[in-house]
Amino acid sequence: MSLALDRGLSLLEHLAAHPDGLPLALMAAELDIPLSACHRLLAELQRRGYVRQKRKQGDYVLTTKVVSLGLGYLSNAGIVDIAEPLLSRLAQRSGELVRLSIVDEDRLTWVAKSQGTTHQGLRYDPDMGMDARLSCTASGHAWLLTLSDERALDLVTRQGFGLPAEYGPNAPTSVKALLGFLHAARVRGYAQIDEVFAPGMSAMAAPVLRRQETIGVISIAGPRARLTPARMRELAPILLSAAAELGPISNTSSLFGRPQLGKG
Repeated sequence: MSLALDRGLSLLEHLAAHPDGLPLALMAAELDIPLSACHRLLAELQRRGYVRQKRKQGDYVLTTKVVSLGLGYLSNAGIVDIAEPLLSRLAQRSGELVRLSIVDEDRLTWVAKSQGTTHQGLRYDPDMGMDARLSCTASGHAWLLTLSDERALDLVTRQGFGLPAEYGPNAPTSVKALLGFLHAARVRGYAQIDEVFAPGMSAMAAPVLRRQETIGVISIAGPRARLTPARMRELAPILLSAAAELGPISNTSSLFGRPQLGKG
């Protein structure tokens, strides 16, 4: 990858994490890019419509063009048409947030969601398009439970456990703790966490399989006051059913990838 391209993508990713915008000098310092080079890259991104300045010589922010690219890709890939009925049905029956994540090589990315309307008040609603933290999300555990311990630990090691202060009090911070979660999930048949990803929140997730290969994950998440262990046991059959239903019809979306010849 060329240096300019690498720096340009780093700027976009950095701005995506700071929706209120950042000043030129701060981005240059945080990304270790010379000030003049950073200014040239931002000017080019601004010319192409990917960033703008809040005011003349002000902070830089992303435009909605980046969002429209992602949404357009998801729409053209057919994932919305395929998954929306399943996710909506599961969200209505659970009354909680239901999400679909897609396996993309070594990453697991949330790409679609549906929010149940049974309950009012507190709602658990993380941003779409983020990569799931494999060590401390139900979605991550649901993918990892289908892999060998060695492969699972390799993926987590590459991504890292993250800082304990950024997640829930029960988030695993060691290999032994993580394997405990995964072994329990394999016995159960689905992943289940309580105050692991975030304080006060619980979640459960099941892998979407196509010919014994995990291609995605469906999860249910909500406040632990509602999504109790007993409630998750009640929801497990419909979660597993939705995941089993999505697998065979995933061939119609390019986002899931195409099965190998003779394995579709």
